[in-house]
Amino acid sequence: MKTKAAVLRGVNEEWQIEEVELGDPVAGEVQVKLVSSGLCHSDHHLRTGQSPAPLPIVGGHEGAGIVTKVGPGVTRFAEGDHVVTAFIPACGVCPSCSRGAQNICDEGAGLLTGLAIADKTHRVQGADGTGYAQMCLLGTFSPHITVHEASLVKIEGDIPLKEAALLGCGVATGWGSATEIGGTRVGDTVVVVGTGGVGINSIQGAKAAGARYVVAVDPVKFKRDMAEKLGATHTFASMEEAAPVVGEITWGANANTVILTVGEMKGEYLAPALAMTAKGGQVVVVGMGDFQAMDVSMNLFELTLLQKRVQGAIFGGAGPRTQVPKLLNEYRAGQLNLADLVTQTYRLEEINKAYDDMLEGNNVRGMIVYDEADW
Repeated sequence: MKTKAAVLRGVNEEWQIEEVELGDPVAGEVQVKLVSSGLCHSDHHLRTGQSPAPLPIVGGHEGAGIVTKVGPGVTRFAEGDHVVTAFIPACGVCPSCSRGAQNICDEGAGLLTGLAIADKTHRVQGADGTGYAQMCLLGTFSPHITVHEASLVKIEGDIPLKEAALLGCGVATGWGSATEIGGTRVGDTVVVVGTGGVGINSIQGAKAAGARYVVAVDPVKFKRDMAEKLGATHTFASMEEAAPVVGEITWGANANTVILTVGEMKGEYLAPALAMTAKGGQVVVVGMGDFQAMDVSMNLFELTLLQKRVQGAIFGGAGPRTQVPKLLNEYRAGQLNLADLVTQTYRLEEINKAYDDMLEGNNVRGMIVYDEADW
């Protein structure tokens, strides 16, 4: 079928809206009509070249919609099902999935190849027949996608599909970074550095887990205000401002967990984060850095003698098939606020403006919304 898509053709270029040819699902695949797609900073890393990917590529990895076709052998999904995309596929049978670590499924090794899991070909083609990669094998910057069933999670029909898209990346990653891999317990102090579409959900997760203090750090006042609304007890514009207060409110013990959810991770952020971390505590690194960057600043004396940890995190440390249903229950119970996360909506044709808004700090999460004019 013919559809449109936001395509990136070169590093430091803008997204271009093109007509593309979308292939039907082959064995193990599903076609979905999307209702929405979140605008995540990770897709901007494609534009800057900080995240390696074959070009041209259809962007987007955070979406929700309705199944329109299923390929041979698909038993998990049927036409009409409501689904959320998961930027990490979960095959369920590889060694990682078998030991309960679906968020590092072995199929993730192909995420940046752009080649479909099912047959290692392209499911999207340009007007001249050139194969286009799909970001995280999804490509949700298009109103229709054909993806492997391992990259989808079925959800119940009572959940608003527009907001549900956020579960596929920002909400699951942020919430899990505080609760799953972060291990927040009642009475803990948690510091979240960067309160965009991921960090704001680390704040919600830490609050729901019973943290006594949830400290939000972000240079943008609008985001700090939203952090307060969604659970932060203290807000600061920088780690330098936050550090003395974190020490004061914890009687010198410092934070059990510091979560780095900045849009672009840099090695220089680790030292001040570790300085705010209690002995035996951890820094959880969620933000993506340049794939070529190797420089990190930290005090190794402090790391050893105070038994601190630096922990990487992807998809919040939990598998999509377990985390998404759990988050839906948090939403139904009133513990997870989805509606306030979407601060502006856009048409697909406005995608470059949407990313300008993100970089200028105008959004917690911007979102592309599709309707009859797109389908």
